[in-house]
Amino acid sequence: MASAPRAPLYLGLDLSTQQLKAVVIDGELHVVHQSGVQFDAELHEFRTQGGVHIHADRLTVTSPVLMWVKQHGSVFWRRGASETLKHLDPDQDLHQLLQVCVCVFSVSDSPVWMDSSSTQQCEDLQAAAGGALRLAEITGSRAYERFTGNQIAKLHQTRAEEFQDTERISLVSSFAASLFLGGYAAIDYSDGSGMNLLDIRTRNWSEICLQATAPHLDQLLGAPLPSTSVLGPVSSYFVHRYGFSESCSVVAFTGDNPASLAGMRLQPGDVAVSLGTSDTVFLWLQQPRPALEGHVFCNPVEQQEYMALLCFKNGSLTRERVRNECAGASWELFSAALSDTPLGNHGNIGFYFETMEITPPVIGVHRFDSADCEVSSLSPRVEVRAVVEGQFLSRRLHAERLGYSIIPGTRVLATGGASSNKEILQVLSDVFNAPVYTIDLSDSTCLGSAYRALHGLVAESGASFFDVVKKAPEPRLVATPHPKAKEVRRRCMMMRSHASEAEPCSRSLRQQELHETCPHNHRNTLCSPAETNTSVSGETLR
Repeated sequence: MASAPRAPLYLGLDLSTQQLKAVVIDGELHVVHQSGVQFDAELHEFRTQGGVHIHADRLTVTSPVLMWVKQHGSVFWRRGASETLKHLDPDQDLHQLLQVCVCVFSVSDSPVWMDSSSTQQCEDLQAAAGGALRLAEITGSRAYERFTGNQIAKLHQTRAEEFQDTERISLVSSFAASLFLGGYAAIDYSDGSGMNLLDIRTRNWSEICLQATAPHLDQLLGAPLPSTSVLGPVSSYFVHRYGFSESCSVVAFTGDNPASLAGMRLQPGDVAVSLGTSDTVFLWLQQPRPALEGHVFCNPVEQQEYMALLCFKNGSLTRERVRNECAGASWELFSAALSDTPLGNHGNIGFYFETMEITPPVIGVHRFDSADCEVSSLSPRVEVRAVVEGQFLSRRLHAERLGYSIIPGTRVLATGGASSNKEILQVLSDVFNAPVYTIDLSDSTCLGSAYRALHGLVAESGASFFDVVKKAPEPRLVATPHPKAKEVRRRCMMMRSHASEAEPCSRSLRQQELHETCPHNHRNTLCSPAETNTSVSGETLR
């Protein structure tokens, strides 16, 4: 009697800076397997620290490409590498095959997101595009050293021979997909949005950016594809060596932030706020307005829409410092202070940038009383609410600058350590004037990749991502806005005038952009945001 066909499974991979994680789900969205590899601990031969090699200049940061075989970076394939991918010997390990074959990579140590050595290339790209703001309008972000386009420009200028020997350039996401395909995989729209090369409106490479970066770059990158694309069947290497089904399809791989959005199942109008050492805000956008701060990407699950990412360095450590000074180092007393002070804090507000902030790029602590006068201190209970309300007002303000707006049905999804504090979440709900939910995101990147693998198989038939994941566990409602929450919106508008006055003078972008962004002509220091790890995949395993 023939055995019954096995139920389909869906594999999601998270290739981050320090580790590789995998999650397998079934058609009912149940996790049936999880696994992981820590690079430093388990791949000693590459001699990495935190998954990377930090060079003598302390600016150049790379990772061995072969280690990824066994992470946001780029991969430069040498001429002839495509033939090697097509004819992998299933009797040998993949890393051995690529290691012994010197024709695979033109660059053996590739730059990763931590690299900050391409400042000159960033300035050149912004000048070619017509300024930082114009570049952001085209690509979703001003120029960042870690973005792949600027890394490519640096390689072309400083290592011309290796660049000339390059046949294809991949992101780590499309690199991993290429291994599964046995051929070069296209870069998806969403991960391609983080390169300073893709026009996020047309979803094609920007000719201005390509010409400013390197010659013939469109040929080296290949045409980008929708994030829901099925790229083709899995390579015969994986069929014969690891038992993959011949009917297994590979869905376009994407970046970790887009995959996390899929794992959180954000919907139009939703915002996710991760409350950790740094606070991170994810947004689902329909009409984006790219700015000098934050990033706008093509949406990974809805082709015609967008997502945005904002990073704030002064997060939980700032809240903890105020807790220690104003609440006796007790979260219980900190929470009581929030409960005992009213929404709006009697007009008192504060901006707590104790270390150089990312969004906005400023430093300093500024407190304002109910008369809008700057003061040196506030009472302990008022200070507690001032730091929390001030932080969340900043999160909302910068989200709205990117095009976010609250619509009927808007939800705030809270994650991270502070999401266990119901009083903090109540302030979050009041500031955003929306209900707050909590959700377990311990493996959101892997899970989102597996969800995308499942969705990719049916996307062409018109099935929506939300139809596919409707059986996933729902987030838990923990707070609803106070009836007077709209008062916070008034304070948010007042914050606009305070914010420009509070920003100290420092190094600038172009003078024209200074006039656009700061009415008082203050010069703003611009820092690179703390990048979350890039390159995440979702492919289907049958």
